[in-house]
Amino acid sequence: MKRPRIVGVMGGARADAASCESASRLGALIAQNGWVLLNGGRNSGIMDASARGAAEAGGLTIGILPDSHTGNASEFIRIPVCTGMGSARNTINVLSSDVVVACMGGAGTLSEVALALKHGKHVITLGYDLSPCLNAYQGSGSLAAAATPEAAVALIQALFAKKTPNA
Repeated sequence: MKRPRIVGVMGGARADAASCESASRLGALIAQNGWVLLNGGRNSGIMDASARGAAEAGGLTIGILPDSHTGNASEFIRIPVCTGMGSARNTINVLSSDVVVACMGGAGTLSEVALALKHGKHVITLGYDLSPCLNAYQGSGSLAAAATPEAAVALIQALFAKKTPNA
């Protein structure tokens, strides 16, 4: 049986309404493509919005929680993974994803982007401009930017079409 593709959606717990709407639409598109959505699992911001979009579209959602309990988990996370690791769980987020989409966030999201790039993962930014500090990755093809959720999904489809998932 073929393993489903896992799309990591990273982003901040505090995000504006437009960023959350974009993350929700991205989650729905991920589900509609038959991919699994993985995120930080919390009940706020980009995490909650992307999980909501995927869940409402019938998709599978996995949340890698920093806590040792599910008290702060989004109601839209079907599979919560409690790590008790705090920010160290960011490594699990990116290494478990076949591709990472970075939405609006702060230092935690930036750490996930850096970890993903360090480990050879493709990263797509969605409304999160990192180009000034990560220009070298854009030139190598490891970092791309998308203006809309649909454009992000098109980039994911192109990557999946030419590459088998990382084992």
